[in-house]
Amino acid sequence: MSEKATGKDTIYIDVDDEITGIIDKVRGSHSKIVALVLPKRASMLQSIVNMKLLKRSADESKKNLVLITSEPGLMPLAGNVGIYVAKTLQSKPEIPEGPERADSGPEDVLEDDDTVSPAAAPASAAVSNRAAPESPLDRSRTVGELAGSAAMDDTIELDNDDDGKDNIPGASAAGPQKPHDKKLAVPNFNKFRLVLVLAGVGIVLLAVLAYVAFAIMPKATISIQTDSQSITSSTIVTLKTGDATTLNVKEGIVPAKQQQVQKTVTEQVAATGQQNNGEKATGSVVMSAGACSADVPDTIPAGTGVSSGGVVFITQEAADFGPTISGGKCSFKSGSISIEAQNAGAKYNIAAGSFTVAGHTGVTASSSDATDGGTDDIIKIVTQADIDSATQKISSQDATASKTQLKTDLTNLGYMPVEATFNTGQPQTKTSANAGDKADNVSVTQTLTYTMLGAKQEDLKKIIADDVSGEIDTKKQKILDYGLGDVVFGVQSQPSDGAVLTMQVAAIAGPELNSEDIKKQVAGKKANAAETLIKQNPGVTDVTVKYSPFWVSAVPSKTSKITVTIEKPQKTVKADSSDATSNP
Repeated sequence: MSEKATGKDTIYIDVDDEITGIIDKVRGSHSKIVALVLPKRASMLQSIVNMKLLKRSADESKKNLVLITSEPGLMPLAGNVGIYVAKTLQSKPEIPEGPERADSGPEDVLEDDDTVSPAAAPASAAVSNRAAPESPLDRSRTVGELAGSAAMDDTIELDNDDDGKDNIPGASAAGPQKPHDKKLAVPNFNKFRLVLVLAGVGIVLLAVLAYVAFAIMPKATISIQTDSQSITSSTIVTLKTGDATTLNVKEGIVPAKQQQVQKTVTEQVAATGQQNNGEKATGSVVMSAGACSADVPDTIPAGTGVSSGGVVFITQEAADFGPTISGGKCSFKSGSISIEAQNAGAKYNIAAGSFTVAGHTGVTASSSDATDGGTDDIIKIVTQADIDSATQKISSQDATASKTQLKTDLTNLGYMPVEATFNTGQPQTKTSANAGDKADNVSVTQTLTYTMLGAKQEDLKKIIADDVSGEIDTKKQKILDYGLGDVVFGVQSQPSDGAVLTMQVAAIAGPELNSEDIKKQVAGKKANAAETLIKQNPGVTDVTVKYSPFWVSAVPSKTSKITVTIEKPQKTVKADSSDATSNP
């Protein structure tokens, strides 16, 4: 690669270039001054033989050669053969001190159009094509100055043309220079590296996409139809607790486990009752019982209620009647009778007036003075309604958490939970206050005991197998699914030692197929081959193989990518199933 400036040629040497290639580049240059920009660790010039070949080639081509390098190992070699060296294109060239050179002072560079004197061996080649006196190479000037460069930013312009003349000092100004060879243009290494990086990223992305498309996404779904049949089994099962209980298939007796959990729940409500602990009002009344022409009224006992204005008073003594003449008329009247308010409160302080006597028609009472002495002192008390309200909140709480816990406990013990037997026992209730007690609130605490029964699945399967044994051909079919995943229990009774239940399931009988074995058989096969292999299994009537995505053309090799579905048959209800639930 070369870069031309006015009157000089800059050639960039790659680390892989051979000495013959470098010599060809020097000879092919159209400039009299040639600057070779060497890479680091330029191994091709670390040989004194190669260095002499390069110097001889420059001399024969009449070129002034300058090595642009800072490699310490090249300095003695260049000095030994007399080649100029500069650290940069802007540095001043000089011949380094060679191992056999005692004088490292400046040397004269002679230029001759025809020959080069042997005495001028330390110098570069001649710099002019015309016959003229030899001109020394000024070592006090930079490589750019020697070429007549006028760069504004201290760099050497990569242009070998300046009005068709060579600006090298002492060079001929008569005639244009030869055109620059564009094949030697310096490539853009940054752009080249960017292209390489983008190409690498693209290759990685393509590899990832290919892996996802052909290793992760491919799937296969295989649907298998068999001659299996579904039979509904409906039986009566008696779950019994106790260590002495054993399985009795004929009678439907199954050993059971009762699991229980206790929960203590407390609810608090504010007291809503009120009680007036103030003083009761008192007064007196006189009772009247009509004209004397009638019979004398009976005595009205103490404790009789008299009311006026919506308030009730209680008589404190009996009322005896006697004739009294007033205004020429005779009537029966009692003496003054003391009364006391039924309850405490200032509202019982009423003015003088008439009273109604409870339970005695025709008898009235009146007071000549107002009742007084009633005062208010209101306090909160607990009512029975408050206690009932707190109890209702406890009973309405969701028991789902307790039910879930019981199911988990039975499963951990190896039993299948029978959720229909979930039961809440009689709660034990305690209250913080009784009805009528003085309190701002009342708390009700209940201890609840939840229970649930569980049975062994193997015992239930034996009950089902016995019930459907007459509906299947045991030589060709087996019970593939006992239907316990969708079992329906109904509670008929729940004594203290267990429960009597109806159990209804849809059992499936047919040929026994192993899904994992089928996956291994068809892995990597085409659809037709996979279908043929599966149909060889006894009882298989039809097979459907589907791939996804659309570009997949065979069943994946990984069994985890294969889904095998054995279609369940339609339910076939037993003719006598209705009798099974009615005969315990």
